[in-house]
Amino acid sequence: MNALRRLLPDTLVKTCICVALLLGLTAIESRARVWLPSIFADHMVLQQNTRIKIWGWADPWETATVKPSWSDQVFKIKGDGNASWQFYVDTPAAGGPYTLTIAAEDGEFTIRNIMMGEVWLCAGQSNMEWSAKHGVKDAIADQKGLSNPALRLFKMRKRGSEEKQADVEGNWSVCDSAALRNFSAVGYFFGKQLNRELKVPVGLVDMAWGGSYIESWIPRELVELYPDCKKSADIIPPTLYWPNKAGAIYNGMVAPLTDFRIAGVIWYQGESNTHNPPAYYTLQHLMVENWRRANATEFPFYYVQIAPFQYPQDSTGKKAAYVREMQEKALDLPKSGMVVSTDLVDNLKDVHPIYKAEVGRRLANWALNETYQVRRPDYKSPSFAKKEIRGNKVLLTFRDVSEKGLEFRKNEVMEFEIADRSKKFTEANARVVGKNQVEVWADDVTNPVAVRFAFSNSPSPTLFDKSGLPVVPFRTDEW
Repeated sequence: MNALRRLLPDTLVKTCICVALLLGLTAIESRARVWLPSIFADHMVLQQNTRIKIWGWADPWETATVKPSWSDQVFKIKGDGNASWQFYVDTPAAGGPYTLTIAAEDGEFTIRNIMMGEVWLCAGQSNMEWSAKHGVKDAIADQKGLSNPALRLFKMRKRGSEEKQADVEGNWSVCDSAALRNFSAVGYFFGKQLNRELKVPVGLVDMAWGGSYIESWIPRELVELYPDCKKSADIIPPTLYWPNKAGAIYNGMVAPLTDFRIAGVIWYQGESNTHNPPAYYTLQHLMVENWRRANATEFPFYYVQIAPFQYPQDSTGKKAAYVREMQEKALDLPKSGMVVSTDLVDNLKDVHPIYKAEVGRRLANWALNETYQVRRPDYKSPSFAKKEIRGNKVLLTFRDVSEKGLEFRKNEVMEFEIADRSKKFTEANARVVGKNQVEVWADDVTNPVAVRFAFSNSPSPTLFDKSGLPVVPFRTDEW
């Protein structure tokens, strides 16, 4: 170029450069007559031992052949009137690397370093999105010298839309220090444990959006079918940082991947939906059932109950408690599981706990036990089962308690309240009785009828299973 500048006037040089660029763009355009979604790219992971759909676009009636190196089949494809094509192929057991080669009339290209393994979507709002870049300390610690070729990360760019999109923006990376910096820490620690325990490649798709409302993750027409859900969507306040309309994230980020075969979903969201807790149970059902229907599989769905936080604009002090209650009720979804995070908070004034490794580990233990039948004891937090009034005391029984039983850490009794028919709650005493029962009372409540435990926005409960898991917050009343 310097030699060219010496020989030609500036105007002619600029003209030559423009012509070269145009020729380059024309060449790229001519080679791009067959193309695939961004999720099909170098370093990707495909779900093992299943039948997957591979799809893409081509000029109408453009023909090509597609050869997956893991199969003996060669697929003939042709762009239809919508400039699209698709085919289905079986995947082998975990392993690789493989390639996917597409040969068209004007050239050939190959997707390389494909692994077969387990693919999980990591979705939700900021506590799923938060990464080493955001100050997550255990992710920062893991960055040093990190290189794990068996762990692959697909980082998706945020996109909201009023109409369903055909593709997303994103790329696959082999997990290393650079890739982890901006990737979901919860997702990473979840995938890291699956990879270690299952000894297969794991692909993680980070599709989180901080601040987002669950309504945005569900098709608008579904949300509007239910009055409580429509009301919840209608009162979302305006913002410049995330969508405030139902269906926007679904259209922009979820819909383009509904045909991509996955093993399951992990979900961490709910903090934003303290604006209208009663609708959350139905909204979570709508979301999961719709995603499963669109994916044509009843994939497992494991999620995190929102952490304690002092919400500044809540005069009741209980909006988050009601969201947690709806999250626990949503466990009636088939193939679902919930992680409790009341003990994983370092600062009650920060909605983003800066340690995520234990959250990822607890989610992974649900998947290992329930999805992969790799038995790891004590992966469920104990939860309230029933109550019995005994004079001035209430006897509570819990399910999913380990053989080790329950305990109050440091012998401190915190976050228990008791009430009589006046519905006025007062701080209560409590003690563990046997392995799975707790007795609750207060000296000035002689005829108790209801008990609450950790039922506030920012509880600091001390009742645990001796295996290390906190008891699920609950209330026995419906007042």
